[in-house]
Amino acid sequence: MRIIVENDYHSMSKKAALMVASQITLKPDSNLGLATGGTPLAMYDKLIEMFREDEVDFSEVKSFNLDEYCGLEADHPNSYHYYMYDNFFKEINIKKENIHIPNGKADDFDRECRDYEETIKKAGGIDL
Repeated sequence: MRIIVENDYHSMSKKAALMVASQITLKPDSNLGLATGGTPLAMYDKLIEMFREDEVDFSEVKSFNLDEYCGLEADHPNSYHYYMYDNFFKEINIKKENIHIPNGKADDFDRECRDYEETIKKAGGIDL
């Protein structure tokens, strides 16, 4: 693992966005492991800006989110589905079928987790 130290949140976010964009440039069909919460928001904003300036293309990218709240519908404002669409996916050209987020309403969470891991394996693992 390589650790990069930046001076502040915005520098860190820009650096992270550049790393994601570089990964996609090197491998347009990259499998990205994506997080939610406050930390990645500025990185997502920078990636949206880069997309709008034709610096990065998400059309072949597959995303795999790290988590989801149990018991929430995908359209619930507190779900990570909602978060990702509202803060990132609706602004870029990622294909809906390439977006993977665990099902918070699954009947069997152990099975949901196993199936999700299998989906990641079948896609070739996480590139970044």
